[in-house]
Amino acid sequence: MIYPIVMYGDPVLKQKAEELEQGSVDVMQLSEDMFETMYNANGVGLAAPQIGKSIRMFVVDGSATEEPGLEDFKKVFINPQMLEEVGREWPYEEGCLSIPNIREDVLRNEVIVMDYYDEEWNKHREEFDGLQARIIQHEYDHIEGVLFTDHLSPFKRRVLKGKLLNISKGKVKADYPIKAPLK
Repeated sequence: MIYPIVMYGDPVLKQKAEELEQGSVDVMQLSEDMFETMYNANGVGLAAPQIGKSIRMFVVDGSATEEPGLEDFKKVFINPQMLEEVGREWPYEEGCLSIPNIREDVLRNEVIVMDYYDEEWNKHREEFDGLQARIIQHEYDHIEGVLFTDHLSPFKRRVLKGKLLNISKGKVKADYPIKAPLK
């Protein structure tokens, strides 16, 4: 099932998401739906708040990119906890399915360590680096109620204010179903 992607301005994107209780949600089906929704929008990551669900879950798949290190990078993260963000901060241009057609450099640490459950409720503790770490940090921000635009300078956010308002009104070109809060 392909969900419409929630656009900038929807309150669900600014809420800290709730932990999932095992058995409360069919995470196998939801993860399949989230991957399908993400692929339909040509994304590499999708968090549950982006489909209107304020739960601590996100999916990532970098295999469609040509970036080294992402060939086999397909995972489901349930109730993830960021344990460490270390290494130098490096800029990289990010975009977001909830903020179409806007891309900006964001500084993020190069290495992270996190605990999470997969879709079969197996617990993991893993270290990620480079683009894997960046994708995870971006999606993790979503379940914390943080958008990539929150990492931009106040000046840059003011420059983007009109475009962001148009996105929240649904006045944006997206090649996937959207749900705009002010439409």
